[in-house]
Formats: sequence, structure tokens, C-alpha cells
Amino acid sequence: MSEETSAKTEGKGLRKQRVGIVKSTGMNKTIVVEYVARVPHPQFKKIVKRSKKFYAHDEEEQAAVGDKVRIEECRPLSKNKCWKLVEILSH
Repeated sequence: MSEETSAKTEGKGLRKQRVGIVKSTGMNKTIVVEYVARVPHPQFKKIVKRSKKFYAHDEEEQAAVGDKVRIEECRPLSKNKCWKLVEILSH
């Protein structure tokens, strides 16, 4: 059993990942990503869109406005930034 528990603690655990569109690259090493979720309305059950903007860390500044990207949760890097760029899915 000790082998199983050590394997679980070695990894970084489950981190949230989101796919969104880059809306801004004006800051140094930071991108603004808009994530759109399609969720059912609590009362009427109709599917509605909910959008949210995330500040993500882009070390090499490789993302451009309009790119579809995958971001992942990480430790807080600044007041508003606690996501990092994982990969660029399309240009």
C-alpha cells in the first residue's frame, strides 16, 4: 500500500484545465484568456453561455490574440494571475 500512496503524492494532483480564446497580450508574460462554458439555467434548464476571463502566465510570449489555448491552474503568481499556458491548440 505504501507504493500506491507515494505514487499519488509524487504527481501534482488534479489541476483544473480550461480551453479558451486569447483576448489580449498587452502585458509582459501575461495573456488574457476568455473561457466560455455552456451550462443549464438553474430554473429553466435551457443551455446558456457563461464567460469568464482568466489571466495566464505565458513565459515565452508565444500566444497571439485569437489563438485557441489550453491553460492550467497553478500557484498564485501575482494578485490576479494563478493560471499558466499549457499549449496552443490553434492559431
